[in-house]
Amino acid sequence: MDFDTSTLKFNEAGLIPAIAQDATTGDVLMMAWMNAQAVTQTLETGRVTYWSRSRQSFWIKGDTSGHVQELVELRIDCDRDCLLVKVHQTGAACHTGRRSCFYTLVEDGVERITLDVMDDE
Repeated sequence: MDFDTSTLKFNEAGLIPAIAQDATTGDVLMMAWMNAQAVTQTLETGRVTYWSRSRQSFWIKGDTSGHVQELVELRIDCDRDCLLVKVHQTGAACHTGRRSCFYTLVEDGVERITLDVMDDE
């Protein structure tokens, strides 16, 4: 049975936020956008595919960096307007070279970097 993406609530640009989470550790890795075709392609190939708003093109995570996201499961939130993509992450998920994009902690009104840039694997 093919998943019907028309049941999802996309924004006015035809996009839905997708939060990538490490399937093993539970760490939140990143947030990016998908359109209906990116959702379908992710489910069909098992390689997480996003929509790049800046390039206006598909972005298969890891195609240029080698930091691949392999789909473990895809979940839909209760309002059907956000996706949780559980993945096996190879290398850094963040374009800064860190494991997660969520490396800046605000504590007592002060920002603090909590993750170092990963060494190349």
